[in-house]
Amino acid sequence: MTETISPATEPSSGSRQVLLAAPRGYCAGVDRAVITVEKALDTYGAPVYVRKQIVHNRHVVEDLQARGAIFVEELDEMPLGATVVFSAHGVSPAVHTEAAERGLKAIDATCPLVTKVHHEARRFAREGLEILLIGHAGHEEVEGTTGEAPDQITLVQSPEDVAGVELRDPTRVAWLSQTTLSVDETLQTVHRLREKFPLLMDPPSDDICYATSNRQLAIKQIAVRSDLVIVVGSANSSNSVRLVEVALESGARTAYRVDNAGEVDPAWFVGVETVGVTSGASVPEDLVQGVLDLLVQHGFPAAQEERLTEESLVFALPPELRRDLRRSVAGD
Repeated sequence: MTETISPATEPSSGSRQVLLAAPRGYCAGVDRAVITVEKALDTYGAPVYVRKQIVHNRHVVEDLQARGAIFVEELDEMPLGATVVFSAHGVSPAVHTEAAERGLKAIDATCPLVTKVHHEARRFAREGLEILLIGHAGHEEVEGTTGEAPDQITLVQSPEDVAGVELRDPTRVAWLSQTTLSVDETLQTVHRLREKFPLLMDPPSDDICYATSNRQLAIKQIAVRSDLVIVVGSANSSNSVRLVEVALESGARTAYRVDNAGEVDPAWFVGVETVGVTSGASVPEDLVQGVLDLLVQHGFPAAQEERLTEESLVFALPPELRRDLRRSVAGD
C-alpha cells in the first residue's frame, strides 16, 4: 500500500533550497508613513482620515482600519475640521490648498524621497524647462508630482513612448522619474530620450529610491539560480510588480506576485528545486514569514537569507505630528 504524505509532513528533499532576498519589505518611507497614522490615532483619537492608501498594501490598510483609520479617495469625503494624513506617495499643491480651505488638520506623510522629486519639479519649472516625467499614468506619486507644474510636465511611461514625445523647445528639457520604477527600464527610457533630445538635463540625483534599487539588485542575485520566485506584495504596489519583472529578466524560470501565503498555488512547486522569495517595500515581514512557513509545509527547507546590503536610513515623523507629540508629553 502506498503511503500518502500530507503537505504539512512532506519530507524535505536534500536538493531543495529557499533563497530569501535581503533587503526586502518595509523601507524608511513606508515605515514613517505607517507609524504616522498609528501615532495620529494615539494622539488625536479615532477617527483619523487618510487620503488614498497610506501605502500600497491591503493588509497594512486593513490593520489601520481596524484601529480607527478611515481611508478616502478625496478630501470632500470627510467632515470639515477633521484630521487627515496624506499618503507616502505625495499630493499636489492643489490638495494642500483644498485641505486648508476645508479647515482640515493635515499631516503630510509623503516620503521625503518623493518630496525631493517635487522640489526638483518646482526648480526645473522655475527655470522655464519642460519636464519629462518617467512614470505610470494614474499612480498617486505621478499625479502629485505632475501637480507641481502641470503645464510643463509630460508623462513618459516606457521606452516605446519616447518616439511620440514632442516639445515646444527641445533645447530646454529635463527628466524626472517616479521613485518606484524598474531601474533598468528607466535607464533605457532615459537613453532613448537623450538620443532624441541631446541637451536633456538630469535631476541632481537619482530619483529612484534607494530601497527600490536595493530590492531589485537583491532579487537579481538570487533569481538567476531560482526555478520559482515568489514576490510578496499587493497588485497596486508598483515596486512589487517591478520585482516580478526583474526576477524574470534576471533568469528566474517563473515568478509570481502574491498578497500573502493564501495566494500561493502549490502546483507552482512541481519540478521546482530552488525558490527565491522577496517582498515589496510596503510589505510587513509577517506576510513573508507566512510564505516561508508554507514552503516548509510542502517539503522545502528553512530559507537561506542572502543579504545584498544593510539599510539604516530612518526618516523623522512629519513636523506637524512631532509638535503635537511633544505637547502631549509636556501635558502629561
